[in-house]
Amino acid sequence: MSSILTNNSAMVALDTLRGINKNLASVQSEISTGKKINSSTDNAAIWSIATVMQSDVESYSQLTDSLNLGSATVGTARDAANEVTELLKSAKSAIVAANDASVTDADRAKYQTDLNEFREGIASIVDAASINGQNLLKAGDDISVLSSLNRDTDGNVTPGTIGVARQDLTTGDAITGGSVSNSDPTGATLSNGTVAENGGTQTITIASGTTESATTYEFTVAGEDVSYEAAAGLDQDAIAAGMKVAVDAAIADAGLSGTLTTGVSGGVLTFTNSAAANGNANDVTVGAITATSASVAAGGLNALADLDISTTDGASTALNTIDTLLQTAIDATAFFGSKQNRIDNQNEFVTTLSDSLKTGIGALTDANLEEASARLQSLQVQQQLGVQALSIANQAPQSLLALFQ
Repeated sequence: MSSILTNNSAMVALDTLRGINKNLASVQSEISTGKKINSSTDNAAIWSIATVMQSDVESYSQLTDSLNLGSATVGTARDAANEVTELLKSAKSAIVAANDASVTDADRAKYQTDLNEFREGIASIVDAASINGQNLLKAGDDISVLSSLNRDTDGNVTPGTIGVARQDLTTGDAITGGSVSNSDPTGATLSNGTVAENGGTQTITIASGTTESATTYEFTVAGEDVSYEAAAGLDQDAIAAGMKVAVDAAIADAGLSGTLTTGVSGGVLTFTNSAAANGNANDVTVGAITATSASVAAGGLNALADLDISTTDGASTALNTIDTLLQTAIDATAFFGSKQNRIDNQNEFVTTLSDSLKTGIGALTDANLEEASARLQSLQVQQQLGVQALSIANQAPQSLLALFQ
């Protein structure tokens, strides 16, 4: 039966042409973007896997930065330790020369001068061997270099690290912790115990000098305990500024913000009470200060300070000591060399792993352009034929007119 209302042939041709156009659009997208998986609608599973892999690749660039910084930090320590080793070798030569029986005491005094200069040079190198705030030649906590991202079968990620222990090559003597008196550098004293109302003031004065070791200052403000720890090497200005931060927190806890204010000028911390007159009800008491310094262990090369080769006996004793110190520096140099080599090897592996992931992502998502080119030409021919088929199908009702002539 023929009908002018329903043209089944045209519907079939149109549906076929619609499918061809859809496939043609897909191939054109592959050619223009170079990818067969552009979004989760293309293939949700493959897109999900590739996206996770891509996030790992981006993370590996951060790993590379971390490893480069770690390598630079350890490399700086290694170079410095190597220089210390060279200076100790020179110091050993001076000590050996001082042990010569034909050398006079006057000559030994000159060798002692050289030895002192070697010691100062070592101290300078150790102090300067810092990068990004890290000095691996001084005592302190070990550092960890982020080296990998380890993903388990459940998809959980844990960071992998390479630990680097510090190798103490400082020449300082041990410092025994104890109370810091007002006469000592960085000691502290109060002008009085109460901040009176109506603009009354009180001061805390930090003594001049710098902290030889970490020092804790403890006192009370308006009944609130205040504790401030000053790191080693801070002067009175920095201590007073840091103390102000701790005091302001105590003032806030006491509910006196806006009434009791603090100011700092140099090594002097000033309290000002702006409470209205009310007898003694608005007076604020600041309790007495105690300051305690931390203990500091002797440096790894502190025995250098005790070497005295100005005498025959001293030169003989120094010979054994310098060998021990030299071995300490050699061990530190070798340790840092091994660590730097491990970090550099890990960096190479991360780069290789990143490249492998990129290859895997490409295999999952990249388009096969040779295949896409062949499909494009095929679909273009199919599109032309589909248009012609639709045109023929649309002309079919015209034949029905002959039946009514």
